Amino acid sequence: MSVKDLKILEEDVEPKKSKRKLGVRHIQVCMLFLGAVIAYSMRVNMSMAIVAMTDPASDVHFDWSIQTQSIILSSYFWGYVMLQIPSGELANRFGGMILVVSCIAVNSVVSLLIPISAYYGGWQLVCACRVLQGLTQGFLYPSIHHLIAKWVPLEEKSSMGTIIYAGAQLGTALQLMSSGFIADYLGWPAIFYVNGILGSVWNVAYMFLGADSPQTSRMISEEERLYIQTSLGHIGGHKKLRTPWKSLWTSLPFISLIIASCGFNWGFWTLMTEIPTYMKQVMGVDIKSNGIISALPYLAMYLMSFPFGFATDYILKKKWLSITACRKWSNSIGHFGPAIALITLALVPVDIIMAIVLLTVAVGINAGAYTGFLLVHLDMAPNFAATMMGITNSLSSLVSILAPLAAGALIQDETEPLEWRKVFFLSSGVYIACNLFYVIFGSSERQKWNEPDDVANKTIDTDINVDDSSV
Repeated sequence: MSVKDLKILEEDVEPKKSKRKLGVRHIQVCMLFLGAVIAYSMRVNMSMAIVAMTDPASDVHFDWSIQTQSIILSSYFWGYVMLQIPSGELANRFGGMILVVSCIAVNSVVSLLIPISAYYGGWQLVCACRVLQGLTQGFLYPSIHHLIAKWVPLEEKSSMGTIIYAGAQLGTALQLMSSGFIADYLGWPAIFYVNGILGSVWNVAYMFLGADSPQTSRMISEEERLYIQTSLGHIGGHKKLRTPWKSLWTSLPFISLIIASCGFNWGFWTLMTEIPTYMKQVMGVDIKSNGIISALPYLAMYLMSFPFGFATDYILKKKWLSITACRKWSNSIGHFGPAIALITLALVPVDIIMAIVLLTVAVGINAGAYTGFLLVHLDMAPNFAATMMGITNSLSSLVSILAPLAAGALIQDETEPLEWRKVFFLSSGVYIACNLFYVIFGSSERQKWNEPDDVANKTIDTDINVDDSSV
């Protein structure tokens, strides 16, 4: 195909796009959304299952101490932090699809094996299973980021990216709501069997429907492929470049992303791990026995993600704000909002309704991060979005481990509301400080090192060239 013909096709893409509302890219988004739902279901299922596994009233139960249960619950993160950065590099080299498939496949098989592992290997083998699940789920976010960078046009990035990442919160909410019922009617092993079967079904479907990029998809139309390529600037093939490590680690905008991610994870995981204890010890409610209340904050976050995503795309389409300003506003809502809610919770009189409302708001409004710092990786350097996501997610995952430990160190008496103020004030301070750093130093401008010159950075490989495609 000549350059002249290619230009004619590019000019025809925008008029035709309005006639084609749905396409293969939407199938990719739908499958990745469902993948996130299933992955996070398997990520959090142990928090509810372990209650039934250690309940003497269960037909089969284990006499595990609180300390042993804590080890099992934390073992997931031991593996999770290890492969974040390598997975970003692997996604850049081999594509994101194979890594997402591997993640869900391994998690599904391990989920099916956990009941047997508990019977015959005790808590030690269960921990090994959870470490393996965490290890392979380290592939998830960097690989999804890589696929978004290849599949989602700039004009649709906020809404589609939000839909995919919102699957994490829906998966958390659905798992918390359903686990109690499954355990009651079918026994606790069924929690793991249901997750494993659903993951296996998803994997089979994605193997047929998924693709690493529009260039390699067998289903996509010529019109839609050119629309995506033109929007992303991938006409003529997309090179896989060596990661500019020095530029990454000396980029203040990228460092600000790491700080924003750490602030988000500190607050989010403090709430994730401490809400049940707070509600039980201070409010007198065993929140773990009430799946609906446990799921409410995460269901709120899932629902809140959609207005954030579509509003951001609309604002950018109307050019009311620059992309940098839009991301900073969204991220500020997602950080300052929870900080205000937690400060309010620390200062108001103890009241169960008020506590539920404020905690739901604190978690729900975190959805602003989906159209905030999470998408900035794609704005700054789409060629290295997977690697960048691996770095930020790896470092912020360490914070996910430290935040609950800090809360435990601050609280001497779990039944005393004044003790909990320390935790709420600390989390609020971290939210505010980290977001301020991002607001001051962050940027969504395309970085120069996104396109390293061919002399300094040798090309590893190239995607299929447009002349070799079916155009």
